[in-house]
Amino acid sequence: MSDGPLAGRAVLVTGASSGIGRAIAIASARAGAEVAITYRANKSRASDVEREISALGRRSAVIHLDLADDRSVRAVGPAAYDALGRLDVWVNNAGADILTGTGASLSTIEKLDLLLAVDLRGTVLASWQAAELLATQENGGVIINMSWDHVLSGMAGLNPQMYAAVKGGVLAFSKSLARSVAPHVRVNVLAPGWIGTSFGQDLDDSTHRAVADSAPLKRWGTPEDVAGAAVFLASPAASFVTGHTMLIGGGVVM
Repeated sequence: MSDGPLAGRAVLVTGASSGIGRAIAIASARAGAEVAITYRANKSRASDVEREISALGRRSAVIHLDLADDRSVRAVGPAAYDALGRLDVWVNNAGADILTGTGASLSTIEKLDLLLAVDLRGTVLASWQAAELLATQENGGVIINMSWDHVLSGMAGLNPQMYAAVKGGVLAFSKSLARSVAPHVRVNVLAPGWIGTSFGQDLDDSTHRAVADSAPLKRWGTPEDVAGAAVFLASPAASFVTGHTMLIGGGVVM
């Protein structure tokens, strides 16, 4: 079970109890890594992911993380390091949901404040901690942050405006961070587009088809599509890639 592009490495994936984070955590384990995953509210689903990783023969750990809480952010790195004995890759996947569940019923100001606190400020603070921790290691490490493909093209609507503001901030911040921590630490960005997570499942059939038709590849993306890109960026195959934004959107944005 030692084969794979991430063999011998330890990976932290935030927000890994479901969706894209879950897919990245499991793909990392299949690629040979030990994996620490975080959750904010759903410990049960995080534990399910931990069991899936353990079934692959990899060591795993579940850690609570609230990106809007400074103390929680400061604790996550040491907790992951203690659990796995090392940390080579830090994936900042966790983000606020303003589209489904209780998040959809928030006021516009509440949505904006939540996105700024979690997706932007939380990612910045977590990235700083990751950079500090990884820089102390002989072999450095990798940081992967999560943006959105439409920050490069724009999308009409109030929610997209807010989402573009915070995810555009993540993209711009990550480029400056990549220059700041090189050559010891690599920093790259994943920018998913229309991915079949819980939001997509709630759309009506005609809208779902229209989204697929808008993509040159004529389908929705899957969490596994994003996970494959994450494993590549985390692996030695991407050792000369930093400050890069990889679009995972089927060509809707180019």
